[in-house]
Amino acid sequence: MTEDIVRELDARFLEPPEPMMRALAALGALGPGEKLRLLLHREPFPLYATLGERGYTYRTAQLPDGCYEILIWR
Repeated sequence: MTEDIVRELDARFLEPPEPMMRALAALGALGPGEKLRLLLHREPFPLYATLGERGYTYRTAQLPDGCYEILIWR
C-alpha cells in the first residue's frame, strides 16, 4: 500500500491573483499521485473553474478559524 504525498501551500492573506498563481505553479510541480493542500482565507471560486478545466478534483473544507482548506489532486 502506498501513502499519498500531500504538499502544502499556505496562501492565506495573499492578495489576488497571487494565491491562484502560486496554486497553479504548485500543481504543475506535483508528481504522480501527489496532492496539494491549499490554505486560503476566503473560498476561491475562480480557482474551482480553472481546476475543472485542467482535470483536477478537489475537496473544500472550512476550518474552525474561518479559513479554507482545499485538497487538490488529479
